[in-house]
Amino acid sequence: MTAEIFLILIVALIIDRLVGDPEWLWSRVTHPVVFFGKAIGVFDRALNRGSAGAGALKMRGLATILLLLMASIVVGVVLNRLFGELGAIGFLLEAFLVAVFLAQKSLGEHVMRVAEGLRRDGLEGGRTAVSMIVGRDPKTLDEPGVCRAAIESLAENFSDGVVAPALWYAVAGLPGLFAYKMLNTADSMIGHKSPKYLHFGWASARLDDLANWPAARLSILLVAAGARLYRSIEAARNAISVALRDHGLHRSPNSGWPEAAMAGALDIQLAGPRTYGGVRVDEPMINEPGRSVAIPEDIDAAVSVFYGACSAMTLAFAAAALVALLF
Repeated sequence: MTAEIFLILIVALIIDRLVGDPEWLWSRVTHPVVFFGKAIGVFDRALNRGSAGAGALKMRGLATILLLLMASIVVGVVLNRLFGELGAIGFLLEAFLVAVFLAQKSLGEHVMRVAEGLRRDGLEGGRTAVSMIVGRDPKTLDEPGVCRAAIESLAENFSDGVVAPALWYAVAGLPGLFAYKMLNTADSMIGHKSPKYLHFGWASARLDDLANWPAARLSILLVAAGARLYRSIEAARNAISVALRDHGLHRSPNSGWPEAAMAGALDIQLAGPRTYGGVRVDEPMINEPGRSVAIPEDIDAAVSVFYGACSAMTLAFAAAALVALLF
């Protein structure tokens, strides 16, 4: 890690916080993640054939993700060297590029639309807004369920949409960032346990779990910091204690950490039984001692904690940059 990497990341985090994902830009220019998705789709169509056995599909899936990761790293190395030759202009170009792969402003805005939809159009407005950010069936959700779904999505995506890409960029620059985003995109496309992708997407799902392991654990400290900034020291303590106690109640090895931390920070229950594609998933409630009924104001509070956590992360990288510059 170098001071320059940290400085670029700080500028990128500020750009993303202020600008986000402007619709006017991405309606005219293809987002880089779209290219990742197209590359994954090519391998999926060519290699994920039903006639192959489970073992063969697993090996094909492993070869697919390894090739895609290597290609991502090569592109990252090339761009890193190119930007390095451009001096201050290259610094800014790299910062803008890193900002593209972060999701502070866009995530906060999408989640706030759920609270706004509930207030403006009632339950149907909330269901419509939450359907844009979660995979569960919105028709099965009452108002507290809509609120919980929005807060859970915010917490989970804070870890893998903000903390993880920032962390991988800090560790390995553009090659690390590109490799992580390729892996995360592959997990979302082929890493789920449907009959088609159970074997072919196995390697992508497992590697994504591994790549998100450090960010998920770091996220509880950041959520606690956000709770301290916008709520109270008791909320910060609850965020950490509930995360340590209840993270294992989630089916994901990583998502339970930020979700449990957010549940503790807000003193509400999260997770529990829910429905995906008509299939009911029975899971225990995270933070069962907390309030059982979530309301739109809890979404407001969660977004405040989220932005506080993002600010804490930016400050932590600023401290790291200062240390790198001094020593």
